[in-house]
Amino acid sequence: MISPLDILTSDLMRYPLIIAVLIGLTAPVVGTYLVQKRLSLLGDGLGHVALTGVAVGWLVGAWTTASPADLLAIPGALAASVIGAVAIEYVREVSHTSRDVALAIMFYGGIAGGVVIIQLAGGTSQNLMGYLFGSLSTVTAPDLVIAVVLAVVVLGTGIGLSSLLSAVTGDEEFARASGLPVRAVNVLIAVMAALTVTLSMRIVGALMVSALMIVPVAAAQQLVVGFVRTMRTAMVIAVVCALGGLLITVYVDLPPGGVIVLLSIAVYVLAMLARAVLPSPGSAATGEGGPGPVVERDAARSR
Repeated sequence: MISPLDILTSDLMRYPLIIAVLIGLTAPVVGTYLVQKRLSLLGDGLGHVALTGVAVGWLVGAWTTASPADLLAIPGALAASVIGAVAIEYVREVSHTSRDVALAIMFYGGIAGGVVIIQLAGGTSQNLMGYLFGSLSTVTAPDLVIAVVLAVVVLGTGIGLSSLLSAVTGDEEFARASGLPVRAVNVLIAVMAALTVTLSMRIVGALMVSALMIVPVAAAQQLVVGFVRTMRTAMVIAVVCALGGLLITVYVDLPPGGVIVLLSIAVYVLAMLARAVLPSPGSAATGEGGPGPVVERDAARSR
């Protein structure tokens, strides 16, 4: 039986636990803005694009005889996801293509590019499985350094610029009429999502990270009212689910990403049941529940 001390002293678990906390803190920050913008699937699209970046990094590593072969996989995923984030906003603005269509193109192109390029690099689609669903055994000290840097950037931006970001995501037309830099903010949020995807790939997996951005926020909206309270509650939920999911996989051989997401969904279901039984958190003040961020935005407008 593995003891808690063994978990804390083992590099195999210590690095993933630290990264799990960072994911739990950052993913809901980005997710709160995506929920307000009704872009819940953006993380999925960027996750697929990141797979192409992983494969490109693998290919460059093969050309340069890097060791290990996937040494440049995470930097490649970071570059690809950021480029994809900027591209989706550019395509939407210039070609007037809807976000749904742009995201669909990212879905299909990202996964197809990853599979094809990884073959060119001398690998197989199996080499992508750890990035798709998460794997504890692949986490290294450089991954931890990258995760810390990305988390600081995302948290510093998402919390430090929360007034501007929430104003634009809450009502884009009103923000544009007020002279706020709507296009720049949209790109910034997309880039934040890209950084979060890269941060989470090793633990949660590219296919699962979007759920950790969105589901804790949805659960928090069932429990509290207000933008700040929603974000903070979602962060607590995500950290608990990320750590709980990892600890479960220590004792049971299961993919960590899937366990973390299922725990998040379980919390969401419990939050829905609690809201059905208990008085709505917004009923006393507004006469209706409603999502936390929206209620606060309406209150701000009334002032």
